[in-house]
This record gives sequence, C-alpha cells and structure tokens, in this order.
Amino acid sequence: MASGGEAHYLRGMVLHLIGSWVTLAFGLWVTSAIVPGFRLQGFRGALVVSAVLGVLHFFVGWLLFGFFTIATLGLAWVFAFVTWWFVTAILLSVTDSLSDSLRIDSFRSALIASAVLSLLSAVRTFFLH
Repeated sequence: MASGGEAHYLRGMVLHLIGSWVTLAFGLWVTSAIVPGFRLQGFRGALVVSAVLGVLHFFVGWLLFGFFTIATLGLAWVFAFVTWWFVTAILLSVTDSLSDSLRIDSFRSALIASAVLSLLSAVRTFFLH
C-alpha cells in the first residue's frame, strides 16, 4: 500500500498525464480546423489520435531522433527543432495509418500540422509555465 506522499505523487502524475493527453487532443482538433488535408473525426477522434500519437512519440520519437542525429553526424541534434518537426510529421503519418480517426492527405499536410502543433505547444508552454 502506498504512503500518503507516494499516493499524492502518483495522483499528480496521473493528472499531469490526463492533462497532457487532453491538451494534445485539443491541439490536434485546432490543427484539423486550420490545416487543409488534416482531418479528424470530431473531438473523440482527437482523443484517440492523441493517445496513439503520444505513445508513438514516447516510444519511437526518441529512436527516430537518435537515428537522424547519427545519420547526419550530429547535425540533427544541432538543429533539434527542425528534427523534432520532421519526426513529429513522420509520427503523424504513422498515426494516420494506425487510426481510423485521422486522415492526412499528404506528407506536406503532416509537416504543416507538425509546425502548427509545435506553435500551439509553444503558446501553451508560454502561458502555463
């Protein structure tokens, strides 16, 4: 059985995870309203897509980032923002193939969506931190 401090810490982690999930879903929903060729099936679809994208980003995103860093002899690390932009676009395309709730017409749409999500994330970070 967890002590009071551990339970409080665990509850905080769960709330942070849920908050991040819903925030990403909202960002995806806004992105679908802005980016042509990037469509979601409502907010419920955004919740599904954000869960899939979050898991992919956690488990595969760092591997792709590391691969690009090694393949470019460290340049990907130097230009990390561009690398993460590209990695997120790849993961959005993979999420499109794994989920029926997302439809991306082209990789260009995925790149634009990735840029919009990055901008929304920066705005969220600015206002919440």
